[in-house]
Amino acid sequence: MDPALLALGPDGAWRCWWGSEPPEYRRYHDTEWGFGVTDDHRLFEKICLEGFQAGLSWLTVLRKRENFREAFSGFDPERVVEYRERDVERLMGNAGIIRHQGKIRSVINNAARALEMAAGHGSLSGFFWEWAEFGSAPLRAAPPGFTEASVALAKELRRRGWTFVGPTTCYAFMQAMGLVNDHLEGCRVREEAEGSRRRAAGQFSSQQGQAKRPMPGMDPRGA
Repeated sequence: MDPALLALGPDGAWRCWWGSEPPEYRRYHDTEWGFGVTDDHRLFEKICLEGFQAGLSWLTVLRKRENFREAFSGFDPERVVEYRERDVERLMGNAGIIRHQGKIRSVINNAARALEMAAGHGSLSGFFWEWAEFGSAPLRAAPPGFTEASVALAKELRRRGWTFVGPTTCYAFMQAMGLVNDHLEGCRVREEAEGSRRRAAGQFSSQQGQAKRPMPGMDPRGA
């Protein structure tokens, strides 16, 4: 493995190369990224914020995350789905978020799609954890921008009417929410994240047996 893919932090711990500095990234890397998430509001928030991030750095979005939460009613789909034109105008005037009208309208649209999904699957987590992947060897190279699984997930979400959910956005969502474990071999939190996501998947064990990815014997990340 390329040693440049791990970074030694100020606390003497090795992390994925991007997760050591600045401090905001270090906290996010150590406590959130790759840890299993089953809370529907957090899942909805993340897939929306990944859409806002397109073309920008995640650090930009991370530093505005609390502003986004306040502006979008805590990313509660039941509240966001009620937004009207006056709310779009309010959000476009909010300098604390990324003011992209298409992405703002996408969040409102996706709130409706999220409620439909929850009605059909019992919860958003019930749907998304069907896409969790296990059994891959620890990652020893930089992760890809997208995978066969994220392409399939993006296609399924688009079929259901979601917007701003391309394969790269979907893979970033899968990485962050623990549907895959892309903490590199040697990273201080890899095993902790793995335990967290396996506990999360255990809540959906009956669904996990029907998971769409990965195919038997296939490592979709090429690790």
